[in-house]
Amino acid sequence: MLLSGPLSSLRNVRLAASDGTVAAVDLQLADGVITAVTPTGAAADAAAADGASRDGGGLLALPGLVNAHAHVDKSWWGLPWESYGGEGGTDGRIRHERARRDALGIPSVGITSRVLAELVRHGTTAIRTHVDVDLGLGLRGIHAVREAAAAYGDAVRVEIVAFPQDGVLRRPGVLDLLADAARAGVEHIGGLDPASIDRDPVGQLDGLFAIAAEHGTGVDIHLHDPAELGAFQIELIIDRTARLGLRGRVNVAHGFALAQVAPAHRRDLLQAMAELDITMTTVAPLRLPQLPLTELDAAGVRFAFGTDGIRDLWSPYGTGDLLGIAWQYARASSVVRDEDLRRVVEIATGASGAFAGLPANALRAGDRADIVLVDAENPMDALVRTPPRALVIGGGRVLSEG
Repeated sequence: MLLSGPLSSLRNVRLAASDGTVAAVDLQLADGVITAVTPTGAAADAAAADGASRDGGGLLALPGLVNAHAHVDKSWWGLPWESYGGEGGTDGRIRHERARRDALGIPSVGITSRVLAELVRHGTTAIRTHVDVDLGLGLRGIHAVREAAAAYGDAVRVEIVAFPQDGVLRRPGVLDLLADAARAGVEHIGGLDPASIDRDPVGQLDGLFAIAAEHGTGVDIHLHDPAELGAFQIELIIDRTARLGLRGRVNVAHGFALAQVAPAHRRDLLQAMAELDITMTTVAPLRLPQLPLTELDAAGVRFAFGTDGIRDLWSPYGTGDLLGIAWQYARASSVVRDEDLRRVVEIATGASGAFAGLPANALRAGDRADIVLVDAENPMDALVRTPPRALVIGGGRVLSEG
């Protein structure tokens, strides 16, 4: 929730340069944007006395965190403990979720509001969230997410992926429902394991990409299928992105297969993805190999982090801390050098703004005033210790203070 009106400045904070050096600065703000960055104390702040300015107490300032893969519509966060039940595997979890979601009030404005509050409390100011769309729910989840997000106004950016969690082709009518969601203004159309869930990767992808091309949405595909099966589907995605002119509008979520194929095959896939600006998102699962940071960066394939679901019917784990996911990715990838640690922080924060429809943010003049303050020596220290978020500012307004 909004805890303040627009701020005029954030004084006495420490800001890291691209080379890792840190300097004490004051940030001047107006209309939700940083208008100037000056050495601390160098510029008078006429608004300091009326409460429109805040003293940052020498804390480290980071750009707001960008959660590029969330499920804010479905969680039991804030409800009594829900024991893990049902069968394992993607299809088993789908069946269990369908059986239990009504009893937990999923989806609802209340559920979504609690999840959003946790994400924001941990410093997230921009979100791409998958929202379930199926024949039992219709577009109910999308309406609930929009209503909950409206409480933050323009201080928190929320983009929606209409997500067919229960499959596309195996449930006749879902493609029509996704087209309805596109007409209703969702930013992206989702899909799920075209081969292993629908058992028709060509059919599912043709249907989804046709909707995106007609309505101008993005495409964001959950792809859990491993190794060569997953790589084959990435190739199908590449082909359709090129053929339908969807450059820069397609994302592969999870995409474990990329880390499981031979290096030469991975190199070819990354090159083709980079040429079409096909992006990737990861939730850094511990049981699987991580997406290779240096190879993605070298190829020019943009990728971002997400929390996935938190305390939902798929898993009791998750806190909503995107910086914690970045830590998990870095630790599991054996990232230890300063330049690589800084790069992981960049990906977790302002460098990934485009995943939620925002420009990149490095807390420079002209950047959006999405700011998180932490008690840390530098960005590397912030990543490896994941300290509490002392202050969260979105669009120049205080959202959380801890």
